[in-house]
Amino acid sequence: MGKVDEKEAFALARTSWLDDAVALRGHMLKVLQRTSLETRLASREVLEGLLWSSVLLLVGRQRLDEGSNSSESEARDEICLILNKRSRSVRQAGDLCCPGGTVEPHIDPKLARILGLPGMHLRAWGAWKQFRRQRPQEARFLSLLLATCLRESWEEMRLNPLKMSFLGFLPNQRLRLYRRVIYPMVGWLRDQKRFVPSWEVDRIICIPIRTLFQEERYARYRLHVPAELEAKFHRGTEDFPCFIHRYGDHTEVLWGATYKMVMALIDRVFRFKPPDAASLPIVPGVLDEGYIFGWDRCER
Repeated sequence: MGKVDEKEAFALARTSWLDDAVALRGHMLKVLQRTSLETRLASREVLEGLLWSSVLLLVGRQRLDEGSNSSESEARDEICLILNKRSRSVRQAGDLCCPGGTVEPHIDPKLARILGLPGMHLRAWGAWKQFRRQRPQEARFLSLLLATCLRESWEEMRLNPLKMSFLGFLPNQRLRLYRRVIYPMVGWLRDQKRFVPSWEVDRIICIPIRTLFQEERYARYRLHVPAELEAKFHRGTEDFPCFIHRYGDHTEVLWGATYKMVMALIDRVFRFKPPDAASLPIVPGVLDEGYIFGWDRCER
């Protein structure tokens, strides 16, 4: 038998990891600790005065129900990405996103100090001691970023921070439309299956990670801008790579900055890249004032 090439070997490894949460968590921690030590956290965008926020890219085992007609026996556990679907009351309504937001200056610096105490998230992270010794300024920023997204995750979906282990971080993402920089923190969620969405969140969406390796689920999201709004938004119709998630009678489109963060994660952890966008089918969408400002605000 010929030697199995690296791509096939990783495909086999993916299958085994996705059936073994302990093994997958260990692999993710090893990879993200190494890449976090190699990735610069602070950036020129922050110094140039752009807004910044931090988000929590959550992975964990969740119970999935295939639809309203499913019996209890048809529900199954899967290792998933755990995302929020934005409500009609906020900007980018209907998008899938990671919980997170901007720093609360009166609370988050205090929470950041707690995260470095014995037994807490950063002290338990294997790369923390080296990261703090070699890059003390970035370490202080990292503790603030993690504190901010943990607080926001509690507010948006009642995520229990004590059930989340910090695995590392990914390269930041720039939002062109809102002049914002997003810093993604990656966490592993243990034992929490129930969430309580806030007014900002329509529902919690769990995407089985194994489906991210199915090339037929990828598409081009063609975002149409009505002619009367092109000048206002400074953009016209554009295509964006996306992932289509179907569950029960629902279909969600994962695109934009969250899509880029998810692709960065599966590239680093699983060495998987999505198919070339030019060959993918088109899924239509619309960018209008309701999307930019929130439908509830536009309808008042």
